[in-house]
Amino acid sequence: MPDPNVKRIAVFGTESTGKTSLAQKLAVHFGEPWSAEFVREFWDVRGGKITAEDLGTIALGQIANEDGAVAQARRVVFFDTELVTCTLWNDELFPGECPAWVRVEAEERARSVTLWLLCDTDVAFEPDPQRSFPDAAGRARGRRLWREALEKRGLPFVEIRGEWAARERTAIAAVGALG
Repeated sequence: MPDPNVKRIAVFGTESTGKTSLAQKLAVHFGEPWSAEFVREFWDVRGGKITAEDLGTIALGQIANEDGAVAQARRVVFFDTELVTCTLWNDELFPGECPAWVRVEAEERARSVTLWLLCDTDVAFEPDPQRSFPDAAGRARGRRLWREALEKRGLPFVEIRGEWAARERTAIAAVGALG
């Protein structure tokens, strides 16, 4: 059974905001595990073909990645995405198709996250076949949606912005302040 005292840190934000790199760097800095974004692997295995019928499977894979990382953690664990993000993308790409149980689980798991690191869109967009909204309007909309997701739930977050080194310093300081 994972230690309930392990602090869970969600690296959060829309696409191409450096979440994966930041989660990996934080894991190295603190000597703790991180959980990968399951849908990236799923996308690759499926040759980029994802349908609404896959949403539950993707959520289960994300849960498994998170729980596996939590089980390895001593003090803190970093999530490179989580179920709130899954629901946001489900609604964006498959309106009305997000399974109800995924929403319930996302809300429950969101409450177990100690801190959310909200990555801003103030960095260059990196093209990737899995990304959807490279234009300024799409990035602004994503930024707004992800921020609103935290605000409407009243979840604790720190904004991560600026050049890459500044982002890393801000994140390390925020996690370090948790004790």
